[in-house]
Amino acid sequence: MGVVVAVVALAVPGLWGASGAPMEEGFMLVFPELVAEGWVPHRDFLHLYGPGSLWFLGLVYRFLGATLQVERAVGASQILVAALAVWVLGRSRGRVPAAVAGATTAVILLPLGLVALAWVGGLAAALAALAAWSLGDLVQRRSPDRPGRVTTLDLVGGAAAAVAVLYRPDLVLAVGAGLVLWCLQVDRRRRLTIISSTAAVSLLWFVHLIRSGPAAAFRGMVLEPVFELRAGRSLPVPPSWDRVDAFLQRAGTLGREDWPIPTLPESVQIHLWFWLVPLSVVVALVGGWLLRRNAPASWAARTLVPFAVLAGLLLPQALQRPDVTHLSWVSAATFPAALLLGPELLRGLLPAGSLRAARVIAAVALAAVALLVIPSFPVRGWVEAVGRTFSGEDSGFPVVRGDRRFPYGSAADAAAAQEVVDELARSARPGERLVVGPAELSRTVYSDAWLYSLFDELDPGTRFIEMDPGIADAPDGGLAAELGRADWVVLSQVWRDWDEPNASVRTGSTLADDVLEADFCEVVDNGRFRLLRRCEGLGGRPEAAGGTN
Repeated sequence: MGVVVAVVALAVPGLWGASGAPMEEGFMLVFPELVAEGWVPHRDFLHLYGPGSLWFLGLVYRFLGATLQVERAVGASQILVAALAVWVLGRSRGRVPAAVAGATTAVILLPLGLVALAWVGGLAAALAALAAWSLGDLVQRRSPDRPGRVTTLDLVGGAAAAVAVLYRPDLVLAVGAGLVLWCLQVDRRRRLTIISSTAAVSLLWFVHLIRSGPAAAFRGMVLEPVFELRAGRSLPVPPSWDRVDAFLQRAGTLGREDWPIPTLPESVQIHLWFWLVPLSVVVALVGGWLLRRNAPASWAARTLVPFAVLAGLLLPQALQRPDVTHLSWVSAATFPAALLLGPELLRGLLPAGSLRAARVIAAVALAAVALLVIPSFPVRGWVEAVGRTFSGEDSGFPVVRGDRRFPYGSAADAAAAQEVVDELARSARPGERLVVGPAELSRTVYSDAWLYSLFDELDPGTRFIEMDPGIADAPDGGLAAELGRADWVVLSQVWRDWDEPNASVRTGSTLADDVLEADFCEVVDNGRFRLLRRCEGLGGRPEAAGGTN
């Protein structure tokens, strides 16, 4: 019950409040709607993850509408599934440890917002797979005369494991390790059921490969995210001690409310948080080894050892970009795993070997970390959002067109965006092509992609709906040629001060900017957003488009 309350407490402000990640939220509004219209990820638009989340959201949008509230309701449900799955896994240690573990997952994920991101959905599915198999284990122990229930749970778990990888292919090692460990400790009948279910749902990969083409899929899920993007999105490892490296986190710390508990500088908190993640992995794995050694046949050992291994294999996600978002994504699994398995280390150090005392110490240690070491992020974010629930404070400034809206975090930026939206709505004709990007297309650091969602009658004029450094601004990326066929361009100057210690600060190809200067005329420039349209009579001159990019 506590897990459900923790999620619901943030659902109300989260459904209407400003997005902490407008680019990501824009993707999850635009991409699934395009998929519902027949567009194919990786072939028709840049997408760095698997197709699963877009398929699911596209189906939901088809029935409920592509609205912000529907998208965020799906995001809230993903967090709820993840938290409830951890609660189920923790039940092997008792009700109180399970409730604390599940609430820990919820409190870590909720401050990131209710965005229906692929990682959270994939993590929720992976945890749900372990939870279903764990429940199957429990039913088999308590009701051996009901094999049908065990089979159903194994089927659900296998399907969830496959869905996790469809959402995020980079979860394949973590999910695969969890699946293998479960299959090694169950009988042949259950093993075949789990493998068959996973394999059956995994056949959906062939559907995607046939539609997108193997080369486009490989480029979109391997080459672009792993090789082409890393230089422009990576951050120092470990994070800087005296500076918040991630631009969005640095901007998000401005103007925050006072916090009654003295805190360390936020850069120091992020640095310490980074080291707490591998520490939690070590605690969980060593605790799992001790539990397996002391009680190998127990429900707790069979449940929590695969959980610890799965959580440990999430660590690369924190290493590739150790900002608050990625640390939260990994901590949502590793911290509960350490909480549930850490007592196995502690009980050996206590005079009487009391498991109950060890659990109390583990819970107190986790609370101390949350309140004293890294209070500015999960706990503070959660408390502030819950406070907005009861105060009724509006946490966003909506940009509106008809029945579609997007809450922006700044009143000035929202007003500037609204001016552009109103003018574009008056002047654009259905079927025309729209490109949204940053102020300088030679530095594609960010994109207010949510603007596409307000104009569903306009076609995105570029595959780079997601504007990423090193990809969209690459000399051979094709953005300039796409602009040569576009009718409208919206440029956001909100992100001109973007500054991170990576390749995103470098200037890429200027061909797209050359096309803008040669072929487009300014309609609106309010200092925050610019609206440009193809100048009358140009007709998209090939020489203005610069040939190929």
